[in-house]
Amino acid sequence: MRSEQGADAPKRRRGGWLLALAILAGAGGAYAWQREHAQPPKTAASRGPAPVPVTLAKVEQGPLAVVLSGLGTVQAYNTVQVRSRVDGEILKIGFREGQVVKKGDLLAQVDPRQYQAALDQAKAKKTQDEANLKNARADLERYTKLGDYASRQQTETQGAQVSQLTAQVASDQAAIDNATTQVSYATILAPIDGVTGFRQIDVGNIVNAAQQTAIVTITQVEPIFVVYTAPEEQLREVSKALAAGPVPVEAWSTDGMARLSDGRLDLVNNQVDTATGTIRLKASFANRDHALWPGLSVSTRMRTATIPDAVTIPDDAVQHGPNGLYAFAVDDQMKAHMQPIVVGRANDGRIQVLKGLSPGQTVVWRGQSRVQEGALVAEAKPAADAKPGAPARQADNAALTQSEAR
Repeated sequence: MRSEQGADAPKRRRGGWLLALAILAGAGGAYAWQREHAQPPKTAASRGPAPVPVTLAKVEQGPLAVVLSGLGTVQAYNTVQVRSRVDGEILKIGFREGQVVKKGDLLAQVDPRQYQAALDQAKAKKTQDEANLKNARADLERYTKLGDYASRQQTETQGAQVSQLTAQVASDQAAIDNATTQVSYATILAPIDGVTGFRQIDVGNIVNAAQQTAIVTITQVEPIFVVYTAPEEQLREVSKALAAGPVPVEAWSTDGMARLSDGRLDLVNNQVDTATGTIRLKASFANRDHALWPGLSVSTRMRTATIPDAVTIPDDAVQHGPNGLYAFAVDDQMKAHMQPIVVGRANDGRIQVLKGLSPGQTVVWRGQSRVQEGALVAEAKPAADAKPGAPARQADNAALTQSEAR
């Protein structure tokens, strides 16, 4: 019995191993069958190209201002170099450098004593001559009443004496007027409203009427002028606008980022500069806030007319191609198509479309660099502070971020 049981044990162990191998083989076959019949994962190629994120804008119709741009320089309305008109010592300075002064404000005081003495002397001389004149007239009146008792020569001589003293009194009055003027010159007053510059002479210095150095320079900045140029081709348009009424002019910083002041065109120069082919223009500005300063370089924008029903799109929507200008028009299926266009005037970030687009159509405003003919596009909203004509960097960055996220 023990020998039979011992012989059956190896057989049972071989049977267990065979069963385990059969189970593993079945599991492997099932796994292989599942891999062969499983659904293959979708790839980017099977999904098709992703829409290109862009910023869209509508083709609009409405009034468009005709604006001519230029470059100019601010000029003071008036500039006065204040000098002394009499000789003497400066006793007082009555202003601060950079101060806004009004006409008649005290600027400086020259020692007036010698001029006051000359005035007093002229007044005394006139009083003396008036007394002599009074006495001479009394004598003439007596000679006249005596009639034949006074000689004709005495009467004529006395009449001449009266005339001579009358002229002397008139001369004395002229001397008084001149001395009074000299005294007034000793008090130097502001001749205009304006802003003072650097003080060139200090208290205690001797000034004279012949010296070239000014005590101070005053510039009038309210109002103020801007002198700028325009191409000679625009002369007819500008002259026509000026003849029709006031022509608004805006002064901007040279980088075009800040509007400084609003004014109007005053003058078109009477000749064209043949060397440059330009015409000089002058505009005036109230300049209450002193945003414009003499010598400042500015850019100008002059509105000469308004187009009432202009078809416009954002400036950035216009693209340059080998065959001319075009824009990407977007259809109902959100596909972009190259549309040739003809453009006209531009202003405030929008440009007039003369041919190629109709009001209500949709065009690609930003993100055209990755758009091709017939490409599928998806709208990416612009930044909150973005508007047609403004820098497109923020909106383009937003579109790039969305594309990378996809």
